[in-house]
Amino acid sequence: MAADLQAKYSKLAQEYSKLRAQNQVLKKAVVDEQASSTSLKEQLKQRDQSLRKVEQEMDSLSFRNQQLARRVELLQEELAASEAKGKKSKHRGDSPSQQGLQTQIVFDEDLQKKIQENERLHIQFFEADEKHKREEAQLRARLEELERDTEQHQAVVDGLTHKYMETIEKLQSDKARLEVKSQTLEREAKECRLRTEECQQQLRKYQTDLSRQLEQSSSVILEKVPFNDTKHSDYNTLNVPPHNRRHQLKARDVAGQALTFVQDLVAVLLNFHSYTEQRVHIYPLDSSIEPISPLNQKFSQYLHENAAYVRPLEEGLLQLHQSVTEDTVTTLETVGKLKDFSDHFTSYSCFLQKILPYQLKSLEEENEASLCTSALMAKNRELQNDMKRVTSVFEKLQSYISLLAQPSVRPDALPQTSTTAVFTQLAASLHGLHDAMKELSKHYSVKVTLEQELPTVTQKLSTTNECLLSSLVSLTSCTGKIATFFSNNLDFFASSAGYGPRGGTGALNPLQAESMLGNKKHAAAYMLAIRKSKAESVPYAEALSNRRVLTSSTESREGLTQQVQQSQEKIARLEQEKEHWLLEAQLGRVRLEKESQRIAELEAQLSAALGGSLTPQPLPQEGSPATPGQEEVEPETAGKEPTQTTSMVGMLTVTPSSEDVGDEQSREQLIKTHYMVRVGELTTQLQISDSKAVHFHAECRALAKRLALAEKSRETLTEEVKLANQNISRLQDELATTKRSYEDQLSMMSDHLCSMNETLSKQREEIDTLKLGSKGNSKKNKGR
Repeated sequence: MAADLQAKYSKLAQEYSKLRAQNQVLKKAVVDEQASSTSLKEQLKQRDQSLRKVEQEMDSLSFRNQQLARRVELLQEELAASEAKGKKSKHRGDSPSQQGLQTQIVFDEDLQKKIQENERLHIQFFEADEKHKREEAQLRARLEELERDTEQHQAVVDGLTHKYMETIEKLQSDKARLEVKSQTLEREAKECRLRTEECQQQLRKYQTDLSRQLEQSSSVILEKVPFNDTKHSDYNTLNVPPHNRRHQLKARDVAGQALTFVQDLVAVLLNFHSYTEQRVHIYPLDSSIEPISPLNQKFSQYLHENAAYVRPLEEGLLQLHQSVTEDTVTTLETVGKLKDFSDHFTSYSCFLQKILPYQLKSLEEENEASLCTSALMAKNRELQNDMKRVTSVFEKLQSYISLLAQPSVRPDALPQTSTTAVFTQLAASLHGLHDAMKELSKHYSVKVTLEQELPTVTQKLSTTNECLLSSLVSLTSCTGKIATFFSNNLDFFASSAGYGPRGGTGALNPLQAESMLGNKKHAAAYMLAIRKSKAESVPYAEALSNRRVLTSSTESREGLTQQVQQSQEKIARLEQEKEHWLLEAQLGRVRLEKESQRIAELEAQLSAALGGSLTPQPLPQEGSPATPGQEEVEPETAGKEPTQTTSMVGMLTVTPSSEDVGDEQSREQLIKTHYMVRVGELTTQLQISDSKAVHFHAECRALAKRLALAEKSRETLTEEVKLANQNISRLQDELATTKRSYEDQLSMMSDHLCSMNETLSKQREEIDTLKLGSKGNSKKNKGR
C-alpha cells in the first residue's frame, strides 16, 4: 500500500513538474509577445512621427507650390501684358524687344526649374505614399499574425487552466482519499501496536512458562529417563508413530477425485481405440467391400484388445481408493495398491508402444492412396508426430508412477528429498500430455475437414470421423482436468504426511503403522465405552437460525404476538363457554339418568301396588304395623330436614331426599373432574407463557445488543461524517481561493486584451484618416 502511494505521488509530481515547465514556457511566450507588442507600438509611434513630418513637409510643399502657382500666374499675366505691349509697339526699336525676349527667357527658365522641382516633390510624395502603404500593409499583417498568436496562446492558456483545475480537483480528491486512508491506517497501526504489545506480553509469559516447563522436563528426563530411544532406529520402531487424521481425510478425498477422473479417462480411451478400429476397417479400404491390408488387420486385432489394458487402470485405482480409509495410514511406504496400479499403467504404456508402429504404417498407407492430397499427407505426417509424442509422454508418466510405487516395496528405494521433484515432474508430464492431446485433436479436426472434401468419402466414414473427433475432444478436456487437479494438489502430494517415527528421522515402517492403528482402535473402543450420553439440547445450526429469526423479524413478530394475544383471548372466551355448556350437558345427562331410574322405580311400585290391590287387605288398626307403602312414605317425609354439605366447591344448604343425595355426589364428582382438567390446562398455559416470557426476554436481550451495536456504528459514522464535512469545507476553501486567483488572472488578461484592442482600433482609425488625407492630397495635386 505504501509503495502504491509513493508511486502515485511520484507520478503526480512528474505530471506537476511537466505542467509547471509548460506553464513557464507559456509565460515566457506571453512575455515575448508583450515585448514584441511594445516594440511594435514604439515602431508605430515612430512611423506616426515620420508620417507627421511627411505631412508637414507636404503642407510646406503645397504652400510653396501655391506660391509658385500664383507667381506663375502673375508671370503669365505679365507675359500676356508684355506680348500685348509688344504687338502695340512693333514699330519701336529692337532694343525693347530684345529686353522682352531676355525677360521671357528668364521667366521660362525659372518656370522650368519650378516645374522640375514640383515634379521632383510629386515623385518624393508618391514614393513616400507607396512606402507608407507598404509599411502599413506589413504592420497590418504583423498585427493580424500577432492577434492569431494571441488567440492561440489564449486558447492554450484556457486549456491549461482547465487542465490545471481538473488536475487540482483530482489531486485534492486523491489527497482527501489518501488522508482518509492514512487515518484508517493510523487507527489500524494503533490497534496493531496494542495487539503487538499484548502479544509480546503473552509471549513473555509463555516464554517464562515454557522455560519453567523445560527446566522441569529436563530435570525429570535427567532423573527418570535412562536413555533416549528416538536416537536409535531399532528402538524407535517400537514407539507408536503420530497419526494425522486431517491428512488422512484429505488423502481419501483426493483419491476419490482421482478415481472419478481416471474413470472418465478410461471411458474416453476405450471410445478412442474402438473408433480407431472402426476407421481402420473403413479407410482407406472398406472391409465390407474388399479385404483390408494385413498391416491394418494386425493393427485392428491389437486395437480390439484395448479393453484388457485400459480397464485394469480403473480397477487398480478403485482398489487404491478402497484401501485409503480413515483408519489407515496413507504414505508412499504403506500404500501397497499403488504398485498394482503402476503395473497396470506399465502394461498400458507397453500396449501403446506396441501399436505405435502399426499406427504410423497405417497413416503411411493412407498417404499412398490415390486420392490423398498434399495437404492431407502433411496432416498425416503431423498426426504421426503427435502419436509419437503421446506415446513418449505416457512412457514418462509410467516411469514416474513406477518411482512413486517403489517405496511400498522397498522403503529406502526413493529418498524423502526426491519425492517433491518426482511429483513436480509428474505434474509437468500431465500438462505435456494435455498439450499433446490438444495438438492431436486440432490436427485431426483439420484432417477430417480435408477428408470431407474428397469425392469418395462415405457416410460411414464421416460418422466414424465425427465420433473419433468427439472422443479426442473429450480426451483433451479429461487430460486437462487431470493436469489441473494434480497441479492444484501438488503441495499436498509433496508435503510430509505427518506420519513417521518419533524424532522425525527415517521412514515409516508398515509395522509401525499397524501398531499405531491397533492402538487407535483400542483407544476408540475405550472412549466409546466411557462415553456418557449428553443431555439433549438445541442443535447449534438451529440455534443460529432461531437467533437470526429473532434478530431480523422483530417488527413482524410484534404484530403476530398481538394477533396471537387476541386469538388467545378469543379462544379463552370460547373455552369458558364450552366448559359451561359441557357442564350443563353433563348435569342434564345425570338428571336424565336419575329421572329415568325414578320412573322405572315408580313403574315398579305401581305394578306392585296394582298386584296387591287384587287381594283383600285388613283395615289398619291402632298399634298395628304400617303397610310397606306407608313405611316408604314416612321415612321420605320424615327425613326432609335442611342439611349443610361442604365440598371442594364450597358449602351448600340443601333439603336432602333419597334422589337428591345421589345427584349431589355425581354433581360434585363431575365438578371435581372438570376443575382438575381446568387446573391441568391452566398449568400447560402457564408453562407456555413461561416459555414465551423466556423467548421474549432473549429477544429483548438480542435487541439490546443490536441497539448497542447500532449506537456504536452511529457514533463511528457521525465521526466519519464530521471528518468528511471538515475535509469538504477545507477543500471548498481551497477551491474558492484557487478559483478567485484564476478569476483575477483571467480578469487581468481580459483587461490587458481590451486595452490592446482599444490601442489597435485607435491605430486603425489613425491609419484610415491618414489614408484619406493622403488620397485627398494626391487628388488635389493631380488636379493642379
